[in-house]
Amino acid sequence: MPPKTETNKVMTPLEWGFLLILSLLWGGSFFFTGIAVRELPTLTIVVCRVGLAALILYLIMRIKGLQFPRSRAVWGTFVAMGVLNNAIPFSLIVWGQSYITSGAASILNATTPLFTIIIAHFLTSDEKMTKSRLFGVFAGLMGVSIMIGVDVLHTMSGNALAQLAILGAALSYAFAGIYGRVFTKMALHPVTTATGQVTASTLMLAPIALYIDKPWTLSTPTPQTIAALFGLAALSTALAYILYFKILASAGATNLLLVTFLIPISAIILGIGLLDESLLLQHLAGMAMIGVGLAAIDGRIWNFRSTK
Repeated sequence: MPPKTETNKVMTPLEWGFLLILSLLWGGSFFFTGIAVRELPTLTIVVCRVGLAALILYLIMRIKGLQFPRSRAVWGTFVAMGVLNNAIPFSLIVWGQSYITSGAASILNATTPLFTIIIAHFLTSDEKMTKSRLFGVFAGLMGVSIMIGVDVLHTMSGNALAQLAILGAALSYAFAGIYGRVFTKMALHPVTTATGQVTASTLMLAPIALYIDKPWTLSTPTPQTIAALFGLAALSTALAYILYFKILASAGATNLLLVTFLIPISAIILGIGLLDESLLLQHLAGMAMIGVGLAAIDGRIWNFRSTK
């Protein structure tokens, strides 16, 4: 059996902790987006998200004394990552959530690890598909469906394009996770990588948003919408992508994108803690199934059994 590499390994407790925090940050993005789409068009929301995040991250870079790389190759990578990890998926998700609920979007977004395992199997040498990983992905996806509720799928009828948009975003995230591994070889600080990515996204999308949405013709958004945009930028983008690149470098794309299974759990926990929502039996059953899936993908239990 070939030795495990750094990007195809059992995650440490610290990496699991970072993954849980990332799930809280990205789980909030569905909530913030659900508020913003009531008043603002798709591209305006996406540009505000990446543009504000770029400013926040640039300030962090200055505080930490970090400098942008000047290499054209590095900036070419920032552009490619910005397309795969921001421009395409953010736009597709925001547009999709204009037609389907956040719960339905979460279920469809949870297909990301499945796409990642398949793509990684063919495009990498150290994140190959295994039976336990494949079983784990399907178990996790089933758990998300049980937890959110199968009845939410009825809200997607008649919105085939919106469903395909969310699936397209999941596929784009999967390619981004695999492609983003190149930053490990560049030895860039996670803050620098995150800043470069969202800066490239902003420069690409801002002219398009100005041309299509004509934001100066829009009504002034309410304080709730403005707060949602800042939440999207500061929490669900700036802070989230610092953690994203940190986890990607140490744990690999397949492990990183397990976060899409944890996002619905985080959303339910936040709802119970902050919105007085109830913990239902289907939530517990779904969480248990997701736990089984994560354990299978992590490999710790399988490795223990094989050594007995």
